[in-house]
Amino acid sequence: MKTEPEFDSLVPPQTFDRRSFLVTSLGAGFALATQPVMAQTAIKTDEVGLIAGEIKVPVKDGEMVAYRAVPGGLVKPPVVLVVSEIFGAHEYIRDTCRRLAKLGYCAIGPDLFARQGDPRQIASIPEILEKITGKTPDAQVSSDLDACVSWAAGKGADTSRLAVTGFCWGGRITWLYSAHNPAVKAGVAWYGKLVGPSNEMTPKHPTDLVAQLKAPVLGLYGGLDAGIPLESVEAMEKALQQGSAAAKASEIHVYDNAPHAFHADYRPSYRKEEAEDGWKRMLAWFRKNGV
Repeated sequence: MKTEPEFDSLVPPQTFDRRSFLVTSLGAGFALATQPVMAQTAIKTDEVGLIAGEIKVPVKDGEMVAYRAVPGGLVKPPVVLVVSEIFGAHEYIRDTCRRLAKLGYCAIGPDLFARQGDPRQIASIPEILEKITGKTPDAQVSSDLDACVSWAAGKGADTSRLAVTGFCWGGRITWLYSAHNPAVKAGVAWYGKLVGPSNEMTPKHPTDLVAQLKAPVLGLYGGLDAGIPLESVEAMEKALQQGSAAAKASEIHVYDNAPHAFHADYRPSYRKEEAEDGWKRMLAWFRKNGV
C-alpha cells in the first residue's frame, strides 16, 4: 500500500500572524532542566520505516510547531496525541512518538507552550512553572489539540480512532482533553495531577470533570509520588464511579513502589519494570477502546 502523500510534506504556507509564537522550531536534544540525562537508560528509537519530523499545525492565531511520526506505507493510521511534561516537546516526547509510530500510529507531540516560551531552554523547574506552564491556559491547550486532530485528518489519518496520552503536566491535560473532545476514544494519563487551585488559567481539574468525561481514561500513578498524594488518587477513583459512563469505564492503576515520572527513561526517576508494564497497559487500553 502507498503512503498517503500528504504525510510527505508540511502544511502549505499560511497567512497567519506569527508574532505571538515565541517557539517556531523544536531543535534537538533534551530540556536543560532534565540534565544530566541518564544516557544508559534513555530509549532511542530510530526513524527507519517512518515519516518523522517537525510540522507546523495551523491554529487560530498562527502556526504551532509539533513533532509527528507516522509509519510509512500505512494508509489511515489511528492517531495518538502525545502531551508533554512541563519540559515541552523535547527528545523524550519525540522518541515516544516514534515508538508509537513503529506500532502503527500517527503520533503527534505538539509544543503547547509555543506562545509562552521555550521550557527546553530553562534550567530551573520553578522558573518553568512560573513563566511557562503557569501562563498557559487550559482552553488554549484544548484548542491547540483540536487543531492537531484537524491537521491529522487533513493528512489522511483516521481520526475516528483517536487517543490521547500525556506525562505529568500532560497527564493532567489527558484527563481534561478526554472531557473536552467527544471524538477521543481513549486516554492514558501518566501521573497527572488530579486536583489543584482554580484560576483563569486552570479553572477546572480532573476531579471536577468526571461528569463530562467523554472517553474512558486509564490513569497510571506512582505510590511514592511526593507531588500527587494517594489520597487524591483514591478520591478520583471514587469520583469516577459517580461520573459519566466513560468515567465509570475509566481505571486507575497504582505502582506501589514507583515515584513520579517513572516512565521518563532519561531521568533518575525511571523505573524500568513499571514503565514497561504501563506501556503494555496503555497499548491494551487503546485496543480495548478501538484505537
